[in-house]
Amino acid sequence: MLQSERQERGRRFELALRAGIPVVLLISLVLYAVFFHEKKVELTLENGILFASIVFISVYFIYFLINLSVNETLVDMATQGYNEKAFIAQMEAYKTRTIALLVIRNLSTISENYSTDEVDVLLYSIVHKLHNEFKKAGFGNVLIARRYGAEFLIAVDKKSEEIEHIFENFIKQNCTINNIELDYAFSMIRDIDEDIETTILHLKDLLAAQTQKKEKIPVPDAKEVSQTEAAIIEALKEKNLLLSFRPLLNVKTGKTDIYEVAVKLRSPSHKDILPREFLPIINRLGLGREYDLAIFTHILSLLPLVNDSISFSFNLSPFSLRNGDCQKKFFSFLEEASADPSRIIIELYERKTHHNLSGYLETLQKFRTKGIRIAIDNFGSSNASMEYMKHFHFDIVQFDRDYVSKLEDANTHAMLSSLVSMSKSLNITTVAKWVDSEAQKKELIALGIDYLQGFGIGKPVTEQQLIQIYN
Repeated sequence: MLQSERQERGRRFELALRAGIPVVLLISLVLYAVFFHEKKVELTLENGILFASIVFISVYFIYFLINLSVNETLVDMATQGYNEKAFIAQMEAYKTRTIALLVIRNLSTISENYSTDEVDVLLYSIVHKLHNEFKKAGFGNVLIARRYGAEFLIAVDKKSEEIEHIFENFIKQNCTINNIELDYAFSMIRDIDEDIETTILHLKDLLAAQTQKKEKIPVPDAKEVSQTEAAIIEALKEKNLLLSFRPLLNVKTGKTDIYEVAVKLRSPSHKDILPREFLPIINRLGLGREYDLAIFTHILSLLPLVNDSISFSFNLSPFSLRNGDCQKKFFSFLEEASADPSRIIIELYERKTHHNLSGYLETLQKFRTKGIRIAIDNFGSSNASMEYMKHFHFDIVQFDRDYVSKLEDANTHAMLSSLVSMSKSLNITTVAKWVDSEAQKKELIALGIDYLQGFGIGKPVTEQQLIQIYN
């Protein structure tokens, strides 16, 4: 039985006593006054009203406590684990050493294809199977809560590397439950030293970073996570951007005339912070637009320091591009810099098509009208990229990494060949990244790719090196 179920039973028993004892006493007093008292009670209007009032009060009191029990329940009705409110309250008394967030990433898809009852049974099974997995490993005192539809919080009063293995075993053994396939992800933090709500936000940041990296990230301590967040905020405030420049080889000319910009944040008190670490935190704190504006202005300041033939390609958030105030600032900075707008290439990458597609494409057209080139990154990795291609004429497409790394696969080769042909017919410049070998280079050139980028083409250079090359 889950800890939450035992505690909820105890709470309901206590409420039953609170409701029952006063009612029993009240009935006893009435019986005594009616049947055992020497003076007989006459059934008058006054006594009738009194008895009716007593009955009403008793029924109302019982109903009130039952309703209170339902409204103040500790458990999530579907899973019988704690609800988030009760979980946070329990954490105040629970000596938590490790807290984890488990997410069912495909729950929305499951909900669309299965009934509500089937989904509820699935969620119930997940919580109880996870509890049993911990119990088998000797962790009996574990708190499990359902936060939102697909999110589960787990608190353990121990700090052990075994906890990570428990999650890995659980995911491996329960990838299918009730013939329903599940896509899991989890993150963990050790040595909790701050309020639980902040820790939960940090868990979501770690999960987002892990998803971007597509591999396991070492479990950090809560103090380390807090220090990283503080370093990110400080670095952005001071605009401490650390840029590196990846050369793109123009196949036709044999020269580099585009550099793709990669950004880290520099912190004096912390190691250089990677995008997978700082982007989830920046977005959560609502600092995404400030970050994008800092990148944009920094690139503008570099343009006069290199040859006029050199362009820079870099990623900006679609949320910043769609923001009216940001658009005004982008265009104002561009006008003040008196730079050739065509030397700026904005990279876009979205996994899902924007709900207001026509409005978004109008926004992109505003940037195109200013002379800025628009590239779609990771092209072919999602349906969204193909949907955008139907309605908007991009200047550049950058093919997804898998097309290059799996180029020897016949299916991949055929698909890439088709995408290159389609791009050529639409007069769109093509880019293949992550080119590491001479064999890949030759094959991609044979397919008609316009630009190549990767360690097989040239290593990234620092900002100082870039300026020295061209100045």
